[in-house]
Amino acid sequence: MDPTTWNLPFLLVWLIMYAIILARAGATYALGRLARGGLAKSPRIRAMLASERYARTEARVNRWGAPVVAASFLTVGFQTLANLAAGTTLMPWLRYVAALLIGGAAWATVYSVVGFAGFRAIALSYDRAPALTAGVGAAAVVVLAVAIAWHARRRRRGRSAVQID
Repeated sequence: MDPTTWNLPFLLVWLIMYAIILARAGATYALGRLARGGLAKSPRIRAMLASERYARTEARVNRWGAPVVAASFLTVGFQTLANLAAGTTLMPWLRYVAALLIGGAAWATVYSVVGFAGFRAIALSYDRAPALTAGVGAAAVVVLAVAIAWHARRRRRGRSAVQID
C-alpha cells in the first residue's frame, strides 16, 4: 500500500492514518478489557497474560498510566502490548482516550511523513540504480532474518537454562 499513489492531499492521508490507528488501538484496548473477563478462560490468552514481557508492560502502564500509553505509539511492538495492558488493567476510558488521541496523532504524523518520504526515496533509488536498490533490500531482509533467528535462539537457550535449574 503506497500512499504516494493515492493522489490525495497530505492532510487527508494523515486523517486516514489517524482513523486507522484509532480503530486498531481502540480495539486492542477493548480486547484487553475483555481479556480480564471471559476471554481469560482461553489458554492462549492466559499464556499471553502470564508472559514476562506482558507483565513488564503491565507494570509500566500501572506505574505511569496514560503517558506511557501515549508514548508507546512511537515504538514498534510495545505499542500493542501497552494498549492491551491499558485494557486489562481497566484504565479509565477517558484517560485512555486522551492517551489514544495524543499518541495516535503522533503515530499518524510519523507514518504519513515517513511513508511519503520513504516510498519516494525507494522509488527514486530504484529508478537510478535498480540492481543496487534490490541488492540493498535483499541484504536488509537477510540481516533482519538473521537478527530474528539469533534473538529467538538466545531466548530458547535462556528458557531451557531456567527450566534445567
